[in-house]
Amino acid sequence: MSMKDPYEVLGVSRTASADDIKSAFRKLARKFHPDVNPNNADAEDKFKEINTAYEVLSDPEKRARFDQFGSADGPNPGDFFGGGGAGAGGFGDIFDMFFGGAAGAQRGRATRDGEDIATSVQLSLKDVLASAEREVTFRRSATCDSCKGTGAEGGAPRETCSTCGGAGQVTRVQQTFIGAVRTSTTCPTCSGVGTLVKNHCRTCRGSGQTPKEATLTVKIPAGVEDGMTIRIPGKGGAPGPGGVSGDLYVKVHVEEDEHFERDGTELGTGMNITMVQAALGHEIEIEGLSESLTLRIPAGTQPGKVFNFRGAGVPPLHGGQRGDLHVQINVMIPQGVTEAQAKLLREFAELAGEESAREAHGGFLEGLFKWKR
Repeated sequence: MSMKDPYEVLGVSRTASADDIKSAFRKLARKFHPDVNPNNADAEDKFKEINTAYEVLSDPEKRARFDQFGSADGPNPGDFFGGGGAGAGGFGDIFDMFFGGAAGAQRGRATRDGEDIATSVQLSLKDVLASAEREVTFRRSATCDSCKGTGAEGGAPRETCSTCGGAGQVTRVQQTFIGAVRTSTTCPTCSGVGTLVKNHCRTCRGSGQTPKEATLTVKIPAGVEDGMTIRIPGKGGAPGPGGVSGDLYVKVHVEEDEHFERDGTELGTGMNITMVQAALGHEIEIEGLSESLTLRIPAGTQPGKVFNFRGAGVPPLHGGQRGDLHVQINVMIPQGVTEAQAKLLREFAELAGEESAREAHGGFLEGLFKWKR
């Protein structure tokens, strides 16, 4: 079965080196990572597609098969050489001779990218109304001050590896049934870096890096929601020789508000009013998320009635009109009614044609027994 061209998926040429492929993969993976694109099915599919393409192109045998047959899975090497045994003439051996196995496929010197760092920031619901800036403090690997990143004591320059001559790879010639085959593999002396440190820095022990605390001002867009992640390229850990800096990922936590519930750009809250205010109508000043609002309650308002305030909610993430604020009315029934108040309520009930409440004498039990008699 045919598959998508992994070169097109990663946006690299067919002559791209292993380092070029890795760099392209990292860039795309960071862009389409599910943590950076929550609830985005298209980004998730793209992320899987990128991983599949990298799985093919990062493996020299799969890459060679795709280049020749348009598929990383076939045809089966045994179809050509009776199962591809371990002896000379095995199909897998020929690929190893030409491409040097998985380790030998990486042309040029080995590189080490800096690690990605994750941290978080806390916001109130009111903070999301406008873009904000917050300082975050985190620990990351940084260039060693003692050796300036060389890994050598006193900052001395790294020495060229005598085994590979600085190439990061060693080449050997092997005689096969088709003639001499040149094979390149990672240099065992320098591990592909191409340089060595004679006297290791005592501060970083030759790594060229030390852990340090860093502080960075992060710009947070208006409308951000709880759980979203902001990626800041190049602000993660320091790289090794020839690598690139890692990224910083800042996860945003929006605190729950004691007065408002949020649903995207919409806000909801409740308002208690008396039954007199509900019956006769009233005007109340209420506090919105960013300003005071006038709530005009018409006479005869029923419990559960919802009033909407346009544009008093939260802005969308990418700019635009704020959502609405929805205020639901709760009519409070008075407790501990005095005799004078009860008399007025009975009079009101009679005027309204309602059945008047019975007067109870001698407490609850006496009233109950009278009712039964």
